[in-house]
Order: sequence, then structure tokens, then C-alpha cells
Amino acid sequence: MFAKETTWYLTVPLACWAIGSLVVHKFTNWVVRPSKGPLWEFNRRTGMVTVFDYDNMGEYQRSGTIGEFTYPFYEFDAYISSGPDRQGLIWHQLHLVHRYHDLAIDLRPIVPKDSSMAPHFAAWDFLQNYMDIGHPLPDIPLFEKHRANDPTTAAHDRRSGRPERYWRDMDDETWETQLKQNLGRVNAYDITDRLNLMARHVRYID
Repeated sequence: MFAKETTWYLTVPLACWAIGSLVVHKFTNWVVRPSKGPLWEFNRRTGMVTVFDYDNMGEYQRSGTIGEFTYPFYEFDAYISSGPDRQGLIWHQLHLVHRYHDLAIDLRPIVPKDSSMAPHFAAWDFLQNYMDIGHPLPDIPLFEKHRANDPTTAAHDRRSGRPERYWRDMDDETWETQLKQNLGRVNAYDITDRLNLMARHVRYID
């Protein structure tokens, strides 16, 4: 009796493993599909934002032609959508919406949904700083190797004496300290008391 039960308990998991292994190794294209390409691009050099359309009225399916919509960054407004999950908890998500066209960008790849608005406030300021060529690139590890290629950033680093490998040569203890400090700043971020300059020029409709 014990042997039969043991065989039954082993058979089901092994069968599931075998089926999964077969699908992954022999029918990979059924379950794993490569990305079509980027969803959007923020170009610091030109100040333009490009949204890529992989539907493109069916043209992508027929000929592989990708639709592109390119507009100046200053024509996009940020807003935060809020909604409940299945448990009733409220989550927030940052979006950019073009002021004159029916075009929206979901910024989930940059900042995921969060129960706090603070990370989305910080992400919006981050994007504005990134697109403003009058200011150096945001000082984060991802951009460090590109800082010398950006004229404004390179000039700033020369004036301030910033080490070229500031992040890359940082020891683990300092890294952890910096990480905690930056997360603390992000979680405390609040821009709700700022003056909305666009309110003078546009009328918002809910």
C-alpha cells in the first residue's frame, strides 16, 4: 500500500515536470515570444518623445512596418491613475499623456505600481531632469558610463571634480548606505504643493 501511494505521489510531479520540460525545450516559440521592440523613446539630445505602434492599422502584421509618433517632451503631461486591486488596496501608476492627441505612455517599466504616490512623483522629476539638457544627467549607476558623452554632464563633472567611476568603484558598505538614503528620499518625495503652471493655459476635464 505504501509503495503504491509513493508511486502515485511521485508520478504526478514527474509527469508535470516532463510536460513542462518538453514544452520549454521543444515548443519554445509557443510559450516564449521575443519582444517586438521598444515601446517608447525619450531622446535627451533632441528633446523628442517617440511612441512605437506595433499594431499600426495592421501594417505591422502585413509588412513589419512600425508606426511612430514623435512629439516634443514639453507637450506631454504627467498624471497618476489610481485603482483598487482584488483585495481593495489602492495602487497608483504614472502615465504621460500627449496634450493634443489621444496618446498615452504607461511608465510601468520605469516605476511600477505602488501603494504610495511618492515614487511616481520622483519618477516624473527624474524624467524632467533627464530631458533637460541644461542640467547634467541624473547621477545614477545606469548613466555613469554615458556621462562623458553628454556635454552638459561632462562639464558639470569637470567643475565638481566628480570621479569618473564614482558608482563603479564604490565599496559594498557605502553602496548599501547610499541605497537606503536614496530610497528614503524617494519614499518621502512630495510635489503636491508646487504651482501648476499649465493650469493657466489649459482646462482639465475629468
